[in-house]
Amino acid sequence: MTQDEQLREQLVKLMRGGQAFRTREELLEGITRQEAGRKAEGLPYTIWQLLEHLRFAQHDILDFSRNASYQEPAWPDDYWPAQAAPESQEALEQTMRTLTQDLEELVQLVQNPKTDLYAPFPHGQGQTLLREAMLVAEHNAYHLGQIVLLRKLFGYLE
Repeated sequence: MTQDEQLREQLVKLMRGGQAFRTREELLEGITRQEAGRKAEGLPYTIWQLLEHLRFAQHDILDFSRNASYQEPAWPDDYWPAQAAPESQEALEQTMRTLTQDLEELVQLVQNPKTDLYAPFPHGQGQTLLREAMLVAEHNAYHLGQIVLLRKLFGYLE
């Protein structure tokens, strides 16, 4: 295996998680609409708001990574939902499906040996696919940790 193949393999493992902690699928398994919208005293967000933030931010990074006509959303307004709870269980499940789908699209970009991990995006300010993949991994791990803490606080996880 070449160094390039090793790097791509490790990036994929990093983005998918499950090496230092359980996978995203395991951590989010069984979340209900009620749980997702539950507010913890003293915290500014619900699980739903964290999930929607993750979905939006990850999709934004994916869009930036493959779209030369990328338009930057407004920070922080576009990145954080105002609604504390999902409208339905289906809306919650759709958000979690989209998280997986967008992550897998980013994984495909990273796995493609024709994609230069080090080439700056022409429409960016020096960002590369390598940087964006690591950003997704770091951002997802950070907010998944917050979700785990909330689920433990509410008694949904051991």
